[in-house]
Formats: sequence, structure tokens, C-alpha cells
Amino acid sequence: MIGLNCLQKYTNDDSRFLVIDGSLVHYRVEGEGKPLLLIHGAFSSLHTFDQWVHLLSDDHQIIRLDLPGFGLSDSIQGHDYSITALVKFLTKFMDQMGIDQCDVAGSSLGGWLAWEMALRKSSRLNKLVLVSSAGFMEDHSVPLPFKVARTPVLGKVMKYAIKKSVLRTFLNQVFVDQKKVTDELVDRYYDLISREGNPEAFLSLANGKFRSRTNKLKDIKARTLIMWGEEDAWLPVESGYWFQVCIPDSKLIIYEGVGHVPMEEAPEATAKDLKKFLKAR
Repeated sequence: MIGLNCLQKYTNDDSRFLVIDGSLVHYRVEGEGKPLLLIHGAFSSLHTFDQWVHLLSDDHQIIRLDLPGFGLSDSIQGHDYSITALVKFLTKFMDQMGIDQCDVAGSSLGGWLAWEMALRKSSRLNKLVLVSSAGFMEDHSVPLPFKVARTPVLGKVMKYAIKKSVLRTFLNQVFVDQKKVTDELVDRYYDLISREGNPEAFLSLANGKFRSRTNKLKDIKARTLIMWGEEDAWLPVESGYWFQVCIPDSKLIIYEGVGHVPMEEAPEATAKDLKKFLKAR
């Protein structure tokens, strides 16, 4: 259930809701032009793309949603947060929205879902954009919230232990420019991750059994842009180079002095590069 405070604070005139398999899903459609689907990462929400929407909506119809169990969307039925289940969910979302084909950009977990869509639902996807994408499963590069959720004792009490100070610690790792970790940003992450049902959803996601499929990246046919912050503390920039090596028709752009969320930390530079990539034939 969506609390009234969260509903008032984190929706706007473009916010809409639909039901997928019994779960209420929050989404927004903004701008006009060729459709672009944006998929956020774990521990996040559609708000991570706010600045991109502002910079890109003159040329693109931007569709973004809160993944199930994040932001203002209900948990997925059965708490199955496997990559397969989430790709099926996104496909059903596209079906209900009447989107036959679109460009897709995903950040972190959203990037993993995006490249899996490029493999499993290739006819639905035009161009692919990976922003600090997950998928290479090295133990040494597991983000801090996942480490906490996978610790037996800490994981069980995570829903009670989430404090703003803890969220600020996480965000201090995500951003290189600490001035961007404002009280407003911390409040947004805290309000949405601690919303009823969301901590349990994150625990289910973090403790899921993920299987590496990066050996399939060579089969991606979509033209691909890879964006990465040079100082990403959650998913190292080396993974960006691996994606470039593995995906045949791909280009990698590294952003100096930027961390895990380039679209939030360097919105103008990343939006400019994204617009150029999407316009190119």
C-alpha cells in the first residue's frame, strides 16, 4: 500500500498507475518523439532519471517506471526477483503500454535487465544503452547494500536498521561529488526504500540465485552505448571495458570524476552523448 505522504511527495502530474499481475505499478510518460524506456537500478526509483527527462524530453517520448518492490510500485507477486521474472514483467509493461519497439537504457540492475531484453526480446528493442550495468558477477564488486542484505543477521533486521545515516553512507559511495548528496536526495532514497514492502523486496532481490549469462553478450545485435563513471565504487569501470569487448556493435564512454550514477552526477554530459547516439543512424 502506498502511504499518503509518499504519494503526495513522489508523484507529479505525469504519474500514472497500472496493474500487472495484481501489482500496482507507478510510471510516467513524458515528452514527444521516438520512445525511450528507462530502467533504474536496485535501491533506486524512476526519479534517478529526473534530469535526463528534463534534458531529453524535447526529442524523445520517455517512459520510465518504478520496478516492482521499488519506488511507489507494489512488490512482484510471489517475490520472484530473478532476472527472468523481471524481464517478463518489463515485457508485460511494454505490452500494456502499447510499445512494440523502443530504445532501452538501463542503470546498474536496470542495465542488466536491458541487455537481457536485448537477448531474449530482441524484436522489442532498437538501440541499447548500458549505464554502469550489472551482470558481471565478481565477488569483489558486490555493492554495499547487497553485502548487508546477504549477511544473515543484518539481512533479517535490515527493514528495521535502515536509517538516514546508513543511506547517506551508501550514497556517499555512489557519488564522487559529495555536494550532490543533499538532504533532499537522502530523504528521497530513505522514504522510498523504507516504504512498506520495499525492504522485503530488496532482500528477496539481493539473496536471489543469479546465473551469469555474460557469455551470451556476443549475441546482442542491437547497437549499444556503454556509459561508466571512472570512479564507480559499486561496479568497477573494468566491467565497462568488458561489456565493450563482449558486445559486438558497442561504444564505451568513460566519465572522469563520476561515480555509479552518471545520469545524476553528470546529467548534461551524459544526456548530450545519449542524444547523439540515439539520433545517429
